[in-house]
Amino acid sequence: MSILLSRNIFAIDPDAFGLDISDVSLKIIQLKKKRKFLGLASWGEVKIKPGIVVEGEIKDEAALVEAIKELLGVVKGKKLKTNYVVASLPEQKAFLQIIQMPLLTPEELKTAIRFEAENYIPLPIEKVYLDFRIVPPFHDHKDHLDILIAALPKQTVNPYVSCLEKAGLNPVVLEIESLSVARALIKNEVSPFSVLLIDFGETSTGFTIFSGYSIRFTSSIAVASRELTQAIARVLKVDAAEAEKLKVQYGLQTFSENSSGAKERTSSPQKKITQKNVFNAMIPALGDLVEQIERYLNYYQTHAQHIHLDLDGKEVKKVLLCGRGANLKGLTDFFSHSLKIPTELGNSWINILPEPLKEVPELPFRESLGYTTALGLALRAARQDDRYNKRGI
Repeated sequence: MSILLSRNIFAIDPDAFGLDISDVSLKIIQLKKKRKFLGLASWGEVKIKPGIVVEGEIKDEAALVEAIKELLGVVKGKKLKTNYVVASLPEQKAFLQIIQMPLLTPEELKTAIRFEAENYIPLPIEKVYLDFRIVPPFHDHKDHLDILIAALPKQTVNPYVSCLEKAGLNPVVLEIESLSVARALIKNEVSPFSVLLIDFGETSTGFTIFSGYSIRFTSSIAVASRELTQAIARVLKVDAAEAEKLKVQYGLQTFSENSSGAKERTSSPQKKITQKNVFNAMIPALGDLVEQIERYLNYYQTHAQHIHLDLDGKEVKKVLLCGRGANLKGLTDFFSHSLKIPTELGNSWINILPEPLKEVPELPFRESLGYTTALGLALRAARQDDRYNKRGI
């Protein structure tokens, strides 16, 4: 089996669903056709215990299998009538790269890419699953092809396949998280300029740059929502539950909001905790996150090739936030100010619902931010005529 491809690439079951597997939870989304658009058919989430999946590596297969079975039994909405699944693979373990290749026949390309990929993948080629996609040029050039190559270690992928099958599922597609996020957030999956997608999760932050018709750069950053909670607990000397409440209540709102009448929260008779206290507790971690993002942005804008893009294609002109952590109050303003790039919450329904809809009653907009990867996977499952189901990642 090749990663990111269906085993039977022309026969993905029309009722297949998306399954997002992370270190902390499992999420299911199934979409249904609704006239010219799609609608939500089934959805659900279960938390998994710490240590079952660690930084994308499955450490306890038996426990993950049981968690998948549990989720299948508590799915809301329509009952799942298929075992065909499009499942996520961890961004932390993936290698994605745009490379340039001469004009070759499809068969020649398969062979040539395998040899060329050895120059970019920091593992022996026989120890990874390798896949590729021809990236359509935003402006036509006929002298070469842009190819997106993707690889993951076999020792990472095989346990995912094993767990899915032991849970009674048929994994027809396995896809790296960033590809699913881009499919969910980029309208019609094309952008004339570079867009930075930040998936602000609980244990890691996904960093993806999309331009033209493809992802151009990806990485994963360890600073995430949980670290902010831990910082509040450590600095303000409160327990994790109280720290989470403070983070949700105050977020990154400006100090002026607090002084103009916002109520302060008292964690004990002896110590009054203000919005400023909470903000200051989070600043070191947020500063670290911004510094890492700026470093990656600088690398992309000075090293990546953009022959098939506009002259300003490498300049990131917009930031879209997703992930449950994106709901932190004031986070969009914080990134806009810190990165000097307009930042907004991404719309995970932009390729599913007719405009201007951004939510469904069963899964409101802010909650759906945490389902972005699952929605992208479900889109892949629902699109029988999708070009990705015909060849490549």
